[in-house]
Amino acid sequence: MTTTPKRTLSPWAPDLRGPKIMQQVWDQLTFVHWAVDPERVAPLLPKGVRPDVLGGATYVGLIPFAMRRAGFGRGPAVPWLGDFIETNVRLYSVDDQGRHGVVFRSLETDRLIVALGARLAFATPYTWAKMSLEQDGDMFSYRTSRRWPTPRGAGGRLVVRRGEPIAEPSDLEVFLTARFGLHTQHLGRTWWVPNTHVPWDLNRGELLELDDDLVAAAGLPGIVGREAPASVMVADPVHTSFGLPRLVRSRG
Repeated sequence: MTTTPKRTLSPWAPDLRGPKIMQQVWDQLTFVHWAVDPERVAPLLPKGVRPDVLGGATYVGLIPFAMRRAGFGRGPAVPWLGDFIETNVRLYSVDDQGRHGVVFRSLETDRLIVALGARLAFATPYTWAKMSLEQDGDMFSYRTSRRWPTPRGAGGRLVVRRGEPIAEPSDLEVFLTARFGLHTQHLGRTWWVPNTHVPWDLNRGELLELDDDLVAAAGLPGIVGREAPASVMVADPVHTSFGLPRLVRSRG
């Protein structure tokens, strides 16, 4: 594996300067992560960013959750469209300006208009899927089956039990969750979109069931089922705000 020096991130988000373009609440959220070789994911990232590495490894995340009260700017939440289920597959990135973020390989949603709008406006790879989320006490059950685009039927089932709170997050747990921005490619250029929220309240997660092929459909076959995840966490709800996109300038 690549031997990039170990680095850590602050659990605190930087101040979000300038206007806010979007606000939303992330609820009933589970983080499931596997360690991967940075060289394997590098070709999947936009131009001008590289895999973010901790201890010689980078990670691929499978994150199901409920989006709540999403809205534009500082305005109110959008009725109905502002509440939906999502499951995303993401990678971890850093640019030459030292801005850490995530790169979404896919984002499943049960709202077709959300998928179409996000693809047109922000070039984020949203897909339309049949989805469900059930909570029974500390147990969460997520299901998804992609409707559009291909591969149709991609998805599966994930069941997790929320465990004890994580009082002192490890370097890895901070690295996987303190991601205050995303990198995306749009109109031939790479952009970093900042976001901010208070530090996560995280809990241990016990993975009870996992049947998934979204990670494979996102260009990373042979990861799910090969070995146990490196990390499973369940998060308490958090309110987040997004700022204006910023152009990524590569030194290369």
